Amino acid sequence: MDGDKQDIIPTNLRLLLVLEEVARAGVPVTPTSVNEKIGLPKPTIHRLFATLEDEGFLQRDLDGRTYSPGPRLRIMSGGILSSLRIRTARQAILGKLSQQIGETCNIALPDRHAMTYVERVETEWPLRIQLPIGTRVPFYCTASGKMYLSSLTRNHLQRYLGAADLAARTVNTIITPEELISEITQVRKNDYSLDREEFMDDMIAIAVPVRDVHGRLMATLSFHAPTQRFDVQHAMSFLPQMQGAASELSDLVS
Repeated sequence: MDGDKQDIIPTNLRLLLVLEEVARAGVPVTPTSVNEKIGLPKPTIHRLFATLEDEGFLQRDLDGRTYSPGPRLRIMSGGILSSLRIRTARQAILGKLSQQIGETCNIALPDRHAMTYVERVETEWPLRIQLPIGTRVPFYCTASGKMYLSSLTRNHLQRYLGAADLAARTVNTIITPEELISEITQVRKNDYSLDREEFMDDMIAIAVPVRDVHGRLMATLSFHAPTQRFDVQHAMSFLPQMQGAASELSDLVS
């Protein structure tokens, strides 16, 4: 927005414009970078950021300069994505995919420190892995989490690795930053990710990205299965169906 329009931006619209620019950027932002689009006086933009941070809509990153969506904004975005109309269509897409694969399918959203399952269609098999809606799982040892990590810039991935506790969940868990960087690099090239019994013993999983209108990762679509029924090669055979379903899910919010 041009600077000469700053005086005609209604006061009650300014906070919304800031949040709109934060969402559009898709990466941590500074008040200055956001204000290049809005054109408010410098004290005003800093005051708006302070208000949004105090109220939990934004949170300051570890570098002390940049801001990311805070818990209230993440909850609000999740609520929008879970609206009845979208959820009905989303369940239909998940249900069809689950029937094709014969296993439980999930949609997960990235949160500050973990992936959170927001949608799920269960397999009919009596032997199943219980990860209900609302379950939070780590980034570093799950298919959905590694898919999300692959969307980060190298700097932000390094910051995550510097702060994360890469505890071994199984004997297959990747627990060194160097190995995880190599794994994430491969995920980025492949545009899918695997969990080879890294999060739970006797469970494998595969995840693909669900992208927003700007092509950025918005959520992940995955399925997991016990190794008694599936191996990684068999899971990979359903990659085209998963990518097709992910594209349909993206279209719901475009």
